[in-house]
Amino acid sequence: MKNVILILSLLITTITFAQNKNAKASIEVDGVCGMCKERIEKAAIRTKGVKSAVWNVSTHELKLIFDERKTDLKTISKKVASVGHDTKEIKATEEQYNSIHACCKYRDEEVRKDHENEVEEKN
Repeated sequence: MKNVILILSLLITTITFAQNKNAKASIEVDGVCGMCKERIEKAAIRTKGVKSAVWNVSTHELKLIFDERKTDLKTISKKVASVGHDTKEIKATEEQYNSIHACCKYRDEEVRKDHENEVEEKN
């Protein structure tokens, strides 16, 4: 019986320490502008356990540093979707998507084209 308890204790300890408190990952998040960037990063960083969240407008990549003991990528994706932005794993509902500003409607091809033209004009 002592051996079973010892083995279980070792397994639990191993699993606990296997989780990284400074895990790095990135997820793709749809958006088109600086307002989207602010909204996406704020939603991610307000997720318990997220230490850093930086979204790139042109690549749509959200780079994260988070504590795996407190959160996971699915939870972060849900939080980002809740403010209206689709991720590969979780899509924002129509209600959530419709809550974002008109210039941020990334599902609308005209809006995407307008933002692409802005980027080209800056270069």
